[in-house]
Amino acid sequence: MTITQLEPNGSFSPATIDVSSKSMDEHHPQPKGTIHNESDQPTLRYDPVAIADYYRSRVFQVWGRLLSIIWKFGSFALGLWLDGKRGKKVKAEKKRAIQLRTTLTELGPAFIKVGQALSTRPDVMPTLYLDELTKLQDQLPPFSNQVAYQFIEEELGDHPDNIYAELSADPLAAASLGQVYKGKLKTGETVAVKVQRPGLSESIALDIYILRTLAQWAKKRFKFIRSDLVAIMDEFGERIYEEMDYNHEGRNAERFRQLYGNIPDIYVPRIYWGYTGRRVLTMEWINGTKLTNLEEVTARGIDARYLIEVGVQCSLRQLLEHGFFHADPHPGNLLASPEGKLVYLDFGMMSEVKPYQRYGLLEAVVHLVNRDFEGLAKDYVKLEFLKPETDLTPIIPALGEVFSNALGASVAELNFKSITDQLSELMYEYPFQVPAYYALIIRSLVTLEGIAINVDPNFKVLSKAYPYVAKRLLTDPSVELRTSLKDLLFKDGSFRWNRLENLLKNAQNSDDYDINQVLDQTLDFLFSERGELIREQLGNELVKSIDLASRNALTTAQSKVAEWMGVATLTPTATPQPTPNQNNLEHIQRIVGILQDTKGFDPMLLVQRVPGLIVKPEVQHLSQKVAGELAQRAAARLIRELFLSADPLVSEDNQLGSTVEKNGHSSPGKSFPQQPLSLPQSR
Repeated sequence: MTITQLEPNGSFSPATIDVSSKSMDEHHPQPKGTIHNESDQPTLRYDPVAIADYYRSRVFQVWGRLLSIIWKFGSFALGLWLDGKRGKKVKAEKKRAIQLRTTLTELGPAFIKVGQALSTRPDVMPTLYLDELTKLQDQLPPFSNQVAYQFIEEELGDHPDNIYAELSADPLAAASLGQVYKGKLKTGETVAVKVQRPGLSESIALDIYILRTLAQWAKKRFKFIRSDLVAIMDEFGERIYEEMDYNHEGRNAERFRQLYGNIPDIYVPRIYWGYTGRRVLTMEWINGTKLTNLEEVTARGIDARYLIEVGVQCSLRQLLEHGFFHADPHPGNLLASPEGKLVYLDFGMMSEVKPYQRYGLLEAVVHLVNRDFEGLAKDYVKLEFLKPETDLTPIIPALGEVFSNALGASVAELNFKSITDQLSELMYEYPFQVPAYYALIIRSLVTLEGIAINVDPNFKVLSKAYPYVAKRLLTDPSVELRTSLKDLLFKDGSFRWNRLENLLKNAQNSDDYDINQVLDQTLDFLFSERGELIREQLGNELVKSIDLASRNALTTAQSKVAEWMGVATLTPTATPQPTPNQNNLEHIQRIVGILQDTKGFDPMLLVQRVPGLIVKPEVQHLSQKVAGELAQRAAARLIRELFLSADPLVSEDNQLGSTVEKNGHSSPGKSFPQQPLSLPQSR
């Protein structure tokens, strides 16, 4: 049901009523007059149709706001232009930075959010601008205590003096949507009390209506814009309306704590439900320092770079594991606690990544690592950047050109800013459409990367992310990632041992990596119907490796016997070169070493699995195939020795190991030449 809601300052704002349930804090008494059921009060929900209906008849109000926006930004742009003309651009930079911060503040919450995002990008904004825009995080002008106390009384049912044992005389911080007081409950806990700004829903609704209308106009007017700007605005509107409901923020905080609070050195403050309403939120008080305040963080003996790494790992789990992610991680919302933990605050703006989107993102990473740009183009179809009927033929080489330049020496050297910049150019040229969910993901990642760069200019997010990706590829039982793992490890019928080595090494660095679980899942998958192709390919590799080992052992034995009997051996005319099969043996030895060095590895678990594996039909079939192929190779070698060699006792088998089998699985390559025997000449 759509209503027109009256704000305490007398303004009106469109809102949508929604009824939902609320969990109450059972451990703390309720203050007098507390609303005990969330269904007793309305919850704001974003409804673009209701907002459009409301403002369609208020033409003068809409145009007045639009002209105000144009005037303020026009004044700023004119100032920049005049500074350049007069040669005072550098001298006036501080003045313009203050002007930009003031302009965004005056324009209100929607534009303040933009400024907060820019404040985290030292690679985009000059230092003086960063210093000013940082103030938008929690140093905005506060509103009066009288209005704040009125909201507390309306939401919690009594005057603040009767609810809290203590409450700071003035707000300690003021942000885009509210301001925060430090208080103490009558039960003794120190708390943060966040109170919403007056007139907020009307201000937000009007700005979103204007921006959404401009998006509709631009989409129709400019054919080169293929992204669904309206959907992106609706996604932003939905998130910011949720952020205006502190009950919703409280539920987000509890869900975030449940999903990610068990990650080492992540801390999420608790919510006090008995002291929380739609416009008032009471949560645990945290004594913390912004990660970007390096001097103070270092003075407290805290490793800011380590906490950034913790944040990266947490973000990966948010985006790729559970799909529930913090969409507004600016420095004001990420603190270093005195205990050296990373504290998340402000859970108003959260979003979801659906399971197919999570797997699509992981598959895209694999295709990027493999430089499989055809696969990457298909990922963009799965992720809804491209329509299924889109002709990918011209897009595949374009992706190759973009990412080959961006990748450079290593994927780990990439940053999200470079990726998004490269993709932006590509998406204008080809029929890409940016999904609404992707905009918030990029905003979250780019913001986090901006904080990381501020802490360490050489910080590479992807280099810290790949251990988690490696762990997921090795442990996730989903069909999608099993296929991605196969694509990563096999190419043209050959097993890429170096890729497996790199995966195992990277996965070692993931905190929750369970190597025994990996081995169990690998065996279960390998000897299932889905693992048939991998079994065939590994069987071929096994045949080649065993064959080589046996031939080398025979050569060594021949030399020893000849030496014992006093028979001379001919020195090979060329120095033997390592063959692919010998390299495989070396890879296997290194992999065994990696497994032995991995924390928690228990070889006895593998020993215990052997009896159960032996009776599996798949194992028996594989064993028979390996034995049969080894017997065929031995027979072929015997025939060669007896009938094709000039000297029955002399054989140089350089061909057998390098023959491409008819089944197409063997890799070409040369084996070590046999050392031919020569009897002493009679005198």
